Amino acid sequence: MNDHRRIARRGFTILELLIVIGILLAIGSLVLVNVLGASEKADVQLTRVQLDTFEDALDRFRVEMKRFPSEEEGLAVLWSKDAIANDDDKAKYGEPYLKEPKPKDTWGSEWIYRAPSTIIEGANYDIVSIGPDKQEGTEDDITNHDGRKEDAGGEFSDFAGGSGGSGGSSSGG
Repeated sequence: MNDHRRIARRGFTILELLIVIGILLAIGSLVLVNVLGASEKADVQLTRVQLDTFEDALDRFRVEMKRFPSEEEGLAVLWSKDAIANDDDKAKYGEPYLKEPKPKDTWGSEWIYRAPSTIIEGANYDIVSIGPDKQEGTEDDITNHDGRKEDAGGEFSDFAGGSGGSGGSSSGG
């Protein structure tokens, strides 16, 4: 009779199984929340790296072409000579400034390029990703001016110098 009780006791009770499943679900949800948060941060960081790449390419474009792209040309001139309307400028155009076309941001939205800047007075251009909500003018927008905004404590500083579209002088030259 004691042997029969030992054999029956070898399995788990339903309550024990429910407790183990609950613990596994709790651990899984914590891991999932942390992984999703890391993925969102990685997307923002990737977008900022792409903005830096655009700024470097725009600086090279300016050195070679003696101007920044017009709004009509947009960022497409960085990877395609065909985006330039003026034949004289097409003749000056060397190799593409970016190896691969990047017409869309991390979330699949078109990059917004404005020349001159509407965000910082005196800056030559704006590059804007409308972010994961895909709506312009919201808090998740990422621009080439965000670094200066963070350095100034949330407000843009009076000096818009450096690369980032200002041309390196307060006169915008």
